[in-house]
Amino acid sequence: MMMGAGEIWAGMGSTIAALMFVYAMFQQYCPSVLRYQFQNYSRWFINLLNPYISISFYEYTGERYQRSPVYADIETYLTGNSSQLARRLKADVVDDGKDLVLSMEDYEEITDNYNGVKLWWASRQSVTTNQTISFYGTDADDRRYYVLTFHRRHRKLVTDKYLKHVREQGKKMKIENRQRKLYTNNKNESWGGYRKKSMWSHVAFEHPSTFQTLAMDPVKKKEIVDDLMTFSKGKGYYAKVGKAWKRGYLLYGPPGTGKSSMVAAMANLLDYDVYDLELTSVTNNNELKKLFIEISGKSIIVIEDIDCSLDLTGQRKEGDKKENADEEKNPMVKMAKKQRNLQRIVRSLSLGF
Repeated sequence: MMMGAGEIWAGMGSTIAALMFVYAMFQQYCPSVLRYQFQNYSRWFINLLNPYISISFYEYTGERYQRSPVYADIETYLTGNSSQLARRLKADVVDDGKDLVLSMEDYEEITDNYNGVKLWWASRQSVTTNQTISFYGTDADDRRYYVLTFHRRHRKLVTDKYLKHVREQGKKMKIENRQRKLYTNNKNESWGGYRKKSMWSHVAFEHPSTFQTLAMDPVKKKEIVDDLMTFSKGKGYYAKVGKAWKRGYLLYGPPGTGKSSMVAAMANLLDYDVYDLELTSVTNNNELKKLFIEISGKSIIVIEDIDCSLDLTGQRKEGDKKENADEEKNPMVKMAKKQRNLQRIVRSLSLGF
């Protein structure tokens, strides 16, 4: 005799209720040692039935303020495959809007094949809300990450060869599709959260200025170009002598004298990104260090009006206020003190990074 649908659901409900009752009694009266052993055996049994292994790659991990380079390489690698395999895509434009780049949408999955082995990539995002009061609204942290899934018998192949292949291909594609960017630092109100939201926002760097178009003394122009090219090829030399691989230029003059054009010409010559650091939005040295940590290599850092942003050097002592006030009346003393403060800032930036 066939049972009706109602009877089947009623039987399932009774069974589930009985199992929940037994589980509650087990949790309440069973000794913790036995519960621990039962949980271990349960996990072992589940893992025995599931032969697949998963590896997660987070965009930001732990207390890191810098975006994970592994995540960035994987993102670039998957961008090349997702346009052909993914069902849901995100679109972005590069190269002055001429080229369209498609990448995986969140919660999308694609398959990859390496040496005859099938692997699965998934884009994930976990969102948590911080219970903080802010004039800028609720602070929601979105932690993006990729999940790689494969059969356990391919563990050695994946860990020894495949992941290295993904990173190498990602770096290669990043160089081929590189687009220079202009970064500006965000205000610290928008930083917070576990995800360590980027302290920089960016747009495509598109400036026509070159050293061929700059109106300046040809001898001085050649001197600057030669110095820049020597610096760009001198990474090994700086490492050999134990110095940081960096170069500083002080550009000064009234508005309209070509300072911005000079920076753009340098960026176009070296193919470097440009970071426009606005010191007025930085409140202390700790925030300044966090900003510098996020700056990528082979970049030009522009600090405008540095002589007007001297608060980072520290506060004056109370006992020196009267003496300093008397000295400020002398314009020569005031200029000398301003120059010393400027040098102190430059030294702080140079030695810290």
